[in-house]
Amino acid sequence: MPVPDVSEKWSAAIKRVTIGATREQGGTRTSTVTVGGARCIPFIEADGDLGERPVIAVEVWDIPGDEWAPELKARYGDALSDPAKWAEKAVEFGADLICLKLMGIHPDYGDRSADEAADVVKAVLEAVGVPLIVWGCDVQEKDAAVLPKCTAVAAGENCLFGSAKEKDYRTLVAACLADKHKLICESPLDINIAKQVNILVTDVGYNLEDIIIYHTTGALGYGMEYCYSIMERGRVAALGGDKLLQQPVLSNVGFEAWRAKECEASDEELPDMGPAAERGPTWEAVTATDLLQAGSDILVMRHPKAIEIVKTAIDRLWPGSE
Repeated sequence: MPVPDVSEKWSAAIKRVTIGATREQGGTRTSTVTVGGARCIPFIEADGDLGERPVIAVEVWDIPGDEWAPELKARYGDALSDPAKWAEKAVEFGADLICLKLMGIHPDYGDRSADEAADVVKAVLEAVGVPLIVWGCDVQEKDAAVLPKCTAVAAGENCLFGSAKEKDYRTLVAACLADKHKLICESPLDINIAKQVNILVTDVGYNLEDIIIYHTTGALGYGMEYCYSIMERGRVAALGGDKLLQQPVLSNVGFEAWRAKECEASDEELPDMGPAAERGPTWEAVTATDLLQAGSDILVMRHPKAIEIVKTAIDRLWPGSE
């Protein structure tokens, strides 16, 4: 009896977006990263072209990670006190990109100036050759004052800056246009709002081809089923022809996973869930692999063991792997 062909064919593809610029391209990066290009649901190669492999960005702060879980501190050590050394350590752990979080500009975490933030961006760019994501502190007034200075100091590097939101996008869009950077468009897990943010930024002149979508998600055990279903719906709509959803997707995995009690709690607090040294990285890795299969193209992660697990998972799911 013949096996029926159950493959699905899609009419559209996810747009390819390249982050970073080498010397030949006007920057100083030793490598670039291209994401997107898929013409099918993640890892279902029978349906079409899988596009570019998903990539991992490792999170780095501009201030010491004093609030990070003990297991994370143990793996990064003294590097947590210096963003440049932290970035170098992240590259050792397998980072395809660095995601520099400007937590130090937050009014409650040091209220650093635009010049101080720009100096950190410059130092990280000098320390590593991988492309850079630069993310503000999510305080509207502070990000608007600081991020344009950072886009200027990184001009020519084709970084990815975040984030543009439905009610806060004009300043960052103008800065990314002026200094030729890619843009993260942020929305809650709502397809209509994601589309609306893309409409708003393109209405003021930004190119739809240079956008990365960021859905605020959750971690394993914290609404993952809902996150997965919404992201999957967005990917299906994109492959079906919706141009406002045909951008690659970023997921902020490390932030979400490591604020879950299962990652933060000590062995004494959760004696029946295994040692913290294994529990936390596993929680982050499972969260990441879930979001990968929902359609994430860029995973922002923290723990080196989790990164190793996810890279192995991608290798095994990708065509041609053993």
